[in-house]
Amino acid sequence: MNRKILAIAPLLVFVFVCVFLYQGLFANPREIQTGRLGQEMPAFNLPDLMQDNKPWTNESLKGEVYLLNVWGTWCPTCLVELGYLTKLREQDVKIIGLYYVQGYDADFDGPFDMQSLRTEVSDMLQRAGDPYQFNILDLHRTLSLDLGVSGAPETFLVDKNGTILLHHTGDINPRVWRAKFAPIMQELK
Repeated sequence: MNRKILAIAPLLVFVFVCVFLYQGLFANPREIQTGRLGQEMPAFNLPDLMQDNKPWTNESLKGEVYLLNVWGTWCPTCLVELGYLTKLREQDVKIIGLYYVQGYDADFDGPFDMQSLRTEVSDMLQRAGDPYQFNILDLHRTLSLDLGVSGAPETFLVDKNGTILLHHTGDINPRVWRAKFAPIMQELK
């Protein structure tokens, strides 16, 4: 009996690897979804990027439909999408920025230079367009980790009750907006 199992074990491993690779061959890497779809925004209490002593919480964001856009000045794709996001804001789409700090570690980098970051953010938004109602600073990536963010840009569509309806990885452009966001936004009006 054991000899039969040992004889077919390589075949079973081969079949398993083939099935795994076959699925990956047809998977769309831009369709990564958070496990939080249909769930409330995670609890958080984070500072405003541009205003000292201004905290934001998941509770303070309830009551309106909004996009939570994860971005950073270091991200070239984020720079590209700012223009289109600004057009959406002009169409009364509420967009909140979640500033994703890349590569900061207090143990190695020393104190965080908030003024330098604010200047960098202001300069970029002035050049490329400012779609944000405000920006939340996620210095230690607590909210980003809770949301399952893997990088930037990523955007979440959140309803009035704070429920996550959609998670998009990559930039938002006219094609993405029409295909993914606009149909859900129509239903929410």
